[in-house]
Amino acid sequence: MEKNELKEIMIDQREFFFSKKDLIERDIVLDKYIKTKQIVLISGIRRCGKSSLLYLIKKKIKTIENNILYFNFDDERLNGFTSLDFNKIFELHLELFNSKIEEIIMFVDEIQNMDGWEKFLNRMYERGIKIFATGSNAKLLSSEIATSLTGRNMIISLYPFSFKEFLKFNGIDYDHKLISTQKRSKIISTFHDFLKYGGFPLVAKEKDLEIVKNYYQDIIYRDIIARFNISQLEEIKTLGNYLATNIGKIISYSTLKEISKIKSLSTLKNYLTYFENSYLFYFIKKFDYSVKKQVLNPRKIFISDVSFNYEIGFKFSDDRGRILENIVFVELLRRGKEIFYHKNKKECDFIVKEKQAVKEAIQVSLSLKDPLTKKREIAGLLEAMKSYKLKKGLILIGNEEGEESIENKRILKKPIWKWLLE
Repeated sequence: MEKNELKEIMIDQREFFFSKKDLIERDIVLDKYIKTKQIVLISGIRRCGKSSLLYLIKKKIKTIENNILYFNFDDERLNGFTSLDFNKIFELHLELFNSKIEEIIMFVDEIQNMDGWEKFLNRMYERGIKIFATGSNAKLLSSEIATSLTGRNMIISLYPFSFKEFLKFNGIDYDHKLISTQKRSKIISTFHDFLKYGGFPLVAKEKDLEIVKNYYQDIIYRDIIARFNISQLEEIKTLGNYLATNIGKIISYSTLKEISKIKSLSTLKNYLTYFENSYLFYFIKKFDYSVKKQVLNPRKIFISDVSFNYEIGFKFSDDRGRILENIVFVELLRRGKEIFYHKNKKECDFIVKEKQAVKEAIQVSLSLKDPLTKKREIAGLLEAMKSYKLKKGLILIGNEEGEESIENKRILKKPIWKWLLE
């Protein structure tokens, strides 16, 4: 590309980046990422706030604005950009702002869109430049990191707003240990909004689920179909709709082949990998001490944000319970947990493993008021607790609280909204 073209793009992008305001602080301790000399990679689904987090980091760093090099590689004007053009960006910054090389701090968005990005960042790192970069594709980031940036990077996994952040976004402060009746009512009301609108910042601001459709189309067409040159358009759209409709359910390859009309098992597995690498869907394994059995068993589907379920999936009567389960799953991810499901004669929604041991069994339910539902949920939890020798189990419920002892096992019951605030 011509330098003048890049110059115009850089100035436009810089003006937009520096104009950001009224951003919500995320629940991430940033100090260690700011202090490290390593490259910091912020990874997550499109539109979850990665660029805003870059700006929040910039605000915390004490330096003059001329030392900030910002560039966004998710720009349609960059058609024709090649790996040879990376250095032009660096040269342009030096020309425009007269920065000392050792004082430059680089902020780059959606870096994975350009081939050769890892070599460019590696070269900048070698020159002593502090780098913060964002990306929306797990596979591309992980593979390039493994080859070129090993031992030189730290990763921040970013998700759409948590419920804590959603409350902050809506101007609701609280002390989770001292919640008045009035504040409790306000929190629960806001939790119902969270269940509907999810955590994408713009969707939360506008309360407009139509925006989610655009996000979904962007991921399907730009991050999957275009990037991997997929010709089976109807098949992959059918597959995506089916997955969004069946969050919280255990699925098999044979069912997915039948529903999507994708004949090749290897092609189907590739498509599922593309969905997962774009952070759209997650597929958790059934827990087994045998890794081979973990791989062979059916997976359980979850989606990155429940707003997709409302706009993409078809609605059924049991959606509410599965939406609550999806919210718990994403929160466990956000907390850095290693998550499985349990299924033997009974089923338990989540098994949390730390190192080589199972530490938690968690069941999620909309309500336990129906005796049959309560019996089923407790039976599944007890089976998991006995299987992994756990003394305590947790049932997260819509809005019930308490504790009971069953078969010498301690069962805690807690409202999901309250657990999310811990």
